[in-house]
Amino acid sequence: MARGNTRQRIQDVALDLFAEQGYEKTSLREIAERLDVTKAALYYHFKTKEDILIGIFEDLTRPMDELIAWAEEQPRTLETRQEVLRRYQEALRAAAPLFRFMQENQATVRELSVGLTFKERMLALTGLIREPDFAMVDQVRCVSAIFTLHAGAFFMQNIEGDSEEKHRATLEVALDLLNQAHGAA
Repeated sequence: MARGNTRQRIQDVALDLFAEQGYEKTSLREIAERLDVTKAALYYHFKTKEDILIGIFEDLTRPMDELIAWAEEQPRTLETRQEVLRRYQEALRAAAPLFRFMQENQATVRELSVGLTFKERMLALTGLIREPDFAMVDQVRCVSAIFTLHAGAFFMQNIEGDSEEKHRATLEVALDLLNQAHGAA
C-alpha cells in the first residue's frame, strides 16, 4: 500500500478486493478482515462500501477536476486541447487501479453515484476538446482521442512491449486524431 493513513489504507485494501472479486461480492467484513481491524473501526471511517468507493473516486479523480478547471480557463486552441490530452493521460496513469476497477465493474459503477459523476466529467472533458460546429466525423475523432487514452491504459497492458513506449504510442494516436479533427493533420 502506497498511502499511509488509516482512511487511505481502507481505500487501498477495498480497491484491491473490489478488483479481485468484484464490488458486489466484497463485504465490509472482508475489508475489515484484510486490514485486521474490527468492523466498528471500519465504520468509524466509512459507513458503507459505496462511501469507500466515493472516497477512492474523489481522491483519485481530483486531477481530472483540476484539469477540467484549468482547461476552462485556457484559450480554446489546438495547443490547449493537446495539453488536455497529455494531462488526461497522466491522470489516467495515476489512477490506474480505479479506472481498471471501473472498466471491469461497469454495470455496478453505472448504478452508483460515482458512475454519474464520471459520466459528467467525461462529457465535460470531451466538450473541451471538440467544437459543436465540427463536422460529425471530426467530433467523433475528438471523442475517440479521449477513448484512445482509455484503451491505452487498459488494453495495452496485454500487449508485449515497453510500458513507456506504449504510453507514448497511445498519446501519439490520440493527438493524431485530435489534430485531424482540427485540420492540422
